[in-house]
Formats: sequence, structure tokens, C-alpha cells
Amino acid sequence: MDINQLPAECISSILAFTSPKDACRSAVASPAFRSAADSDAIWTTFLPSDYRQIISQASSSSTSSVLNSLSKKALYFRLSDHLLFIGSGNSSFVLEKESGKKCYMIGARDLEIVWGSSPAYWTWQSIPTSRFPEVAELRVVWWLEIKGKIEGRNLSPKTKYAAYFVFKFKEGDFQHDGFGTKPVSLEVYFEGEEVGEDGTKMVLLDPPEGSPVVCKERSDGWMEVEMGEFFNELGDDGMVIFHLKQIDGIIKGGLIVEGIEISPKYD
Repeated sequence: MDINQLPAECISSILAFTSPKDACRSAVASPAFRSAADSDAIWTTFLPSDYRQIISQASSSSTSSVLNSLSKKALYFRLSDHLLFIGSGNSSFVLEKESGKKCYMIGARDLEIVWGSSPAYWTWQSIPTSRFPEVAELRVVWWLEIKGKIEGRNLSPKTKYAAYFVFKFKEGDFQHDGFGTKPVSLEVYFEGEEVGEDGTKMVLLDPPEGSPVVCKERSDGWMEVEMGEFFNELGDDGMVIFHLKQIDGIIKGGLIVEGIEISPKYD
């Protein structure tokens, strides 16, 4: 039997077991496949099951209206090609194009920064290279502690994730005191979970020349360091906590925080 003679719904059911990339490739096979591969039925299976809720959280109501008017295929590519700012616009969402997995970035304003509201220690700046309206710039502290959190149910199930601290240092002659001599501790864990020594990473954010490279520059010009990883089974393990700390009494300054990014990790 010629597979092109199958009803469109059968072809759609077959394609639903493939990937967005395979569905796009199959569209050139024949008119029947193109019709099935472009259908809302197939692309709804590739979108997150809670895509309507995600759209409703858009920081702009006009953005929500535009997204709701798109076909499901167009919506998929819009969400994978463009950042969706959610809530008050201080966090962002995007789909990983190849897999349809959910990725988030928690902006500095949505993080818990000890003394972050005190202008004596931190200031809030607008930087053209940042995706967010404001970033946090550290003036001077001796107790540095930053926490982020996200519900596991908001992430893709059956997925290994990694969290990345995204930052840079103030330009000019400013010395990045404390970050080249004392490491920060980085932890990722589910709320209520005990974190042992094996679950804590110690990293120099501004290592001296010749030291092993742990932090790397991103394509957007910011630096990132992996805080840790976790497996999101079914999204029912509760809140995931991301914790950065350096409280040994060393004076620190010059750090600029954009946020914490959570994205799938592949070994």
C-alpha cells in the first residue's frame, strides 16, 4: 500500500512519534505529508502541554494576543526563535527548537539577593547587552548570597537540566576583589533535600591567568558558570533551588548579575 494514500489523521499520528525536525523534513515528501506535517494536530503534540498557561504569563497582553492567533506550527517556531518575557518581564522563556524542551532564565530582579535592595551594597542598572530591563551591580559586600527557584512542574518532564549563573564584571580598572582569590559555592537541589559535599561546587569566578577554565563566555557576551544539574522526572519533586554563596568575610565588588538560566543538558 502507498503510504501517501493513508488518511491525513493516520499520517499525523505517525509523525507525532517523531520530532519537530523530522516533521519538517517529511513535509517535502508529498502533498499528503505536507498537509499532515503542517497541521495543528501534529504541532500541538510538540508544544508543551501547558503552552496556553505559558502564553497567559506573557509580560505584554498584546504579545499573548499575537501568540494565540498563530497556527500551532507558527507558534512553535515563534517560541523557539524569540524569547517570551513572562510575569513582570524579569524572567524569560524559550523552547529548545530541536526537542521542544522548555528553557527559562530567571532575571536578577526575580532572584533573592541578600542586601539587594540596599543601594549601599547593590545598584540596579540598565545595560544594552542584557535581555532584561535591569541587572544587579555589586558595589561592595562581604556576605554574598544569591538564590533562585523554579517549580519542577514548570519544566519538561523526563529531562536532565543544568543551571547556569550568568554574569560579568564591571569594566575599567575596578579590581574584582575576592572573586579571584576565594571561590564561591554553587548548589542545585530540590527544596527539602540535603546537600552533601558532593553536591557543592567551588568555583573562582575571576580566576588568575593560567588557571583551569570553568567559566565561559556566551555568544551574547556574558559569562556563565554551571551551578549544577538535576533530573526532572515528572515535575512532581517540588521546587528546585539554585544557590550561590561566598560569606568568608572577603570584601567583594564589581560583579554584575544578569540571572540564572535553566536549560536541558546532554552528555
